[in-house]
Amino acid sequence: VQLQASGGGLVEAGGSLRLSCAASGRPSSRYATAWFRQTPGEGREFVAGIRGTGTTTYYANSVRGRFTISRDSTENTVYLQMNSLKSEDTAVYYCATGSNPITSAVRSASMYPLWGQGTLVTVSS
Repeated sequence: VQLQASGGGLVEAGGSLRLSCAASGRPSSRYATAWFRQTPGEGREFVAGIRGTGTTTYYANSVRGRFTISRDSTENTVYLQMNSLKSEDTAVYYCATGSNPITSAVRSASMYPLWGQGTLVTVSS
């Protein structure tokens, strides 16, 4: 079972990017998937998550209204559409998956045992 994150790059402030998290080895729709981000010297910060059952989504306050997480079950891929990007969104973004955590824990990195490699997002101001 592997996760492959892609889609990062350099974009101007106000621009958009779409990150992809492709799962191989098991259906992603059975598990919760989340995006985290990390800057140098900081811990991993929850960005957005989607449950494996249904379409319930969760967002960090800092990205709500700008980012959208979605799932394409036919492609076994979870996407993170990022609009109105800001310089403070610059980070390495990671996707992670795990058994559907309870709501109070959905933003905790420890709830997701399987991680993909990071993809760098750089927003220039």
